[in-house]
Amino acid sequence: MQSTDLGSKESGKIWHRKPSPATRNGIIVNIIHTTFDYRPKVVRFLNVAFDGSGDCLIAGDHQGNIYVFDLHGNRFNLVQRTAQACTALAFNLHKKSEFLVALADYSVKCFDTVTKELVSWMRGHESSVFSISVHASGRYAITTSSDTAQLWDLDTFQRKRKLNIRQSVGIQKVFFLPLNNTILSCFKDNSIFAWECDTLFCKYQLPAPPESSSILYKVFAVTRDGRLLAAGGKSDHLHVWCLEATQLVRIIQLPTKVRAIRQLEFLPDSFDAGSNQVLSVLSQDGIMRFVNIQTCKLLFEIGSLDEGISSSVISPHGRYIASIMENGSLNIYSVQALTHEINKPPPPLVKVIEDLPNNKLSSSDLKMKITSGRVQQPAKSREGKIQTRILKQDLAGNFENKENELSDGLNKKRLQILLKGYGEYPMKYRMFIWRSLLQLPENHTAFSSLIDKGTHVAFLNLQKKYPIKSRKLLRVLQRTLSALAHWSAIFSDTPYLPLLAFPFVKLFQNNQLICFEVVATLIINWCQYWFEYFPNPPINILSMIENVLAFHDKELLQHFVDHDVTSQLYAWPLLETVFSEVLTREEWLKLFDNVFSNHPSFLLMTVVAYNICSRAPLLHCTLKGDFQYFFHHRNNLDINVVIREVYHLMEITPANIHPESELEVFVALTKGQYPVFNQYPKFIVDYQTQERERIRNDELDYLRERQTVEDMQAEVDQQRVEDEAWYQKQELLRKAEETRREMLLQEEEKMAKQRQRLAAVKRELKIKEIQLQDAARRRFLKLHQDQREMELRRLDDEIERKNLTKNQEAVVKEIQEDADAYRQKVDLEDHMFHKLIETDQTQSRKTQKIIEDSLAKAEQASLNTDWKIQTLHKQHCDDLHRSAGYQEVAALLQKNRKKETEVLNAMMEEEAKKWKETEEKEFHLRSEKKASALSDASRKWFLKKEMSAALEHAEDPFIQAEAHRLRSEQAASSCLPRTSQFSGMSELAPSAQVSLSRKTEWDSREPDLIQKVRNLRQRLTAQARERCQAPRLLAA
Repeated sequence: MQSTDLGSKESGKIWHRKPSPATRNGIIVNIIHTTFDYRPKVVRFLNVAFDGSGDCLIAGDHQGNIYVFDLHGNRFNLVQRTAQACTALAFNLHKKSEFLVALADYSVKCFDTVTKELVSWMRGHESSVFSISVHASGRYAITTSSDTAQLWDLDTFQRKRKLNIRQSVGIQKVFFLPLNNTILSCFKDNSIFAWECDTLFCKYQLPAPPESSSILYKVFAVTRDGRLLAAGGKSDHLHVWCLEATQLVRIIQLPTKVRAIRQLEFLPDSFDAGSNQVLSVLSQDGIMRFVNIQTCKLLFEIGSLDEGISSSVISPHGRYIASIMENGSLNIYSVQALTHEINKPPPPLVKVIEDLPNNKLSSSDLKMKITSGRVQQPAKSREGKIQTRILKQDLAGNFENKENELSDGLNKKRLQILLKGYGEYPMKYRMFIWRSLLQLPENHTAFSSLIDKGTHVAFLNLQKKYPIKSRKLLRVLQRTLSALAHWSAIFSDTPYLPLLAFPFVKLFQNNQLICFEVVATLIINWCQYWFEYFPNPPINILSMIENVLAFHDKELLQHFVDHDVTSQLYAWPLLETVFSEVLTREEWLKLFDNVFSNHPSFLLMTVVAYNICSRAPLLHCTLKGDFQYFFHHRNNLDINVVIREVYHLMEITPANIHPESELEVFVALTKGQYPVFNQYPKFIVDYQTQERERIRNDELDYLRERQTVEDMQAEVDQQRVEDEAWYQKQELLRKAEETRREMLLQEEEKMAKQRQRLAAVKRELKIKEIQLQDAARRRFLKLHQDQREMELRRLDDEIERKNLTKNQEAVVKEIQEDADAYRQKVDLEDHMFHKLIETDQTQSRKTQKIIEDSLAKAEQASLNTDWKIQTLHKQHCDDLHRSAGYQEVAALLQKNRKKETEVLNAMMEEEAKKWKETEEKEFHLRSEKKASALSDASRKWFLKKEMSAALEHAEDPFIQAEAHRLRSEQAASSCLPRTSQFSGMSELAPSAQVSLSRKTEWDSREPDLIQKVRNLRQRLTAQARERCQAPRLLAA
């Protein structure tokens, strides 16, 4: 295990020798940060986050230092010093060089790793932000604290929404679902809600977990496809929810050592289409355990009791794990090393045992070779031929089925049947099926050795020839082409290799190993004999295509010949770009589903089928430029028709011209190391390499000479510039000296003038001083004289004041006596006046009291009168409302009677119809029994007449009497006082009962009919009574 101390360095290498993580712990490198201000001190890392590619991570310590670690480029850089601890990080924004950091002052800042400048500063939280979740597009982010969660727009860095909650219900976590537009909010009361990101509409809420296994959720993790949610807390149980069905699907009990779960995170896999199966569980003991949630098996674990883990982050592609240890250091783990034992293939079923020449076997002479694909014969010894036996297990299939069995449990024949049925493989499992069909060995070590050689010199300026917008795509293409060039020298000189590899690079840009092995497998099998005529196009392959086209469509081939169109124009552009220029992405994937499922000759047949299916527009082309345009651009052609035509050509093409007879069968890449590829004219490649090396050396010599000349020219120019600068400086010094001389002369002239002015000023000052002394002397004499005069005036005033004092004392005494007498007189008058006022006030209070009593009585009388008037007015209004109610009741009763009459008429009509039917039936019966029918008919006719008469007799008097009674009651109620109206209302019900008792005889005859009439009348009467009572209640 390598260890790196960042110290005071701002940049450097992460490791100094190629890392080789052990299978036991899987640690690539251990990163620590120590300072040496006064004594060695370890600066603890607090948070870490990966970027979208998974090859770079960002980490922050408690001093506010933010480092970027490029695991692919083996570099680290100090990108920011925030001077305060970071509480959360996010590095997967829309702009790849920007990252978000939450700081201890509750703010969130956005920095750029390239310019190392502050991009934006977001405020709004009142407590520490412990989580930052970024949308899959990288344009939105959710920052979460204990009391609120806020949604930010990362294009404008403005807050869009804010989630406020009650203090009693805290927030556990709010985050985006991966590759989804849904926000999941988890609270401390175990409630989990799903919201639509754009409208914030609540999509669903997960139900409460069962009481038998209820735990308080603290940590959460979601699979990449957003279907499963894992939740845990202070318990050894783990709940797995299905978000599509919103139900709990599984409860997993962890080992007994686990008492609480501190963190959950799913381990991504390149071939599970986002439905992650492996879950990492960090428990209270600092050990992170990786569990398969389907089989509930513990796969492996990292960390220990001595070196516990504080928190961990897994890269998006699942290759690395970055863990912050409890001692403050940062560990980078290799998932490939940790899963090496798990992903080891099972032992082969076929084994070869060698026999001795004398057919006597011993334990020391027994040799066994184990192969993964086919049975290999043992090598011959010097003594003679060796007899071999092949031990086979009796499986359910035959030898053909064994050949069709693929490494991942798939069957090639079944896949072909599935492909012919649906036309393509399922998008979700396409990459997995391709990997199985191509039998990719995934040689990580061999691929790493090719990648470690760096970018090949032939592809250093790839972006100039192929200007690709995406920097990531260009970088992956450059690495893949460089690896191919390091694998075989011919690929550095192959001009069409970028066109051949680009569609696969674009498809597998997140897994460069699979991309390289797919392209290498394609070259070995489907590009057979392409390099025999290098650097020219493969004439032999193009001849096969031309022979097949001549057999199936001579007219089209003759058209090509007539217009000087060779196979290098109608076939080679399709092959060197593997149809990527003429097909869309979906069409290209569908085509290569069939190509990878069939013999390598299928690709050549596809070229023939494409031309045959396009014969109509091709026959109309006459210019060579039109043909070139046709085979380099997309055309209106159905790929399904082309694929069907390919299968048809594969079946009907004769064996002597069929490419299948010339091309070898599929051969997979070897395990461990890639095979040697030398199927090309080595002398040409070597010659071109030598020539290129010679040209490169000549170019280097020329560049060195040119650099020398440029350096000499630069020195000459520099010397000339220095000389010119020296002359200019001397000229400036001369001019400055002259300027100084002139300035000195001017200063001397100024000094002379100033001396003259100073002498004149001194003279003026002397004169002024003499004048001031004279004026001061005169002022002093005048002041002395004024003081003598003031002393004399003061003595005169004192003598006069003494005389006035004697006169004033006598006058004051007289005035005091007069004032005392006047004061006594005023006091007496005041006493008499106050007494008079008190008497008058007493009388006024008595009078006022009497008036107030009279006024109160008058007001009370007025109020009583107003109250009586209001009462009479209310009574009058009540009488009016009651009269209106009575009229309404009367109208309802009239309507009731009309409806009763209609009901009776309808009943009678119905009865007449019934009697008519009965009469018809009786007439039929009378025809059979004439004698009895006549007597029965006469008797029933007599009864019918009697009943009709009785009904008419009972109906008319009842209706007339009821109408007359109601009219008389209504007229009487309008004339009666209020008390009589109340009694009239109470008598309504008994009158109805009396009227009903009068019809007892008629009810006995027709009980059903009268019962219906009675119910209808009672219902209408009750409605009228309610309407009549409602105004009275409102008035009260």
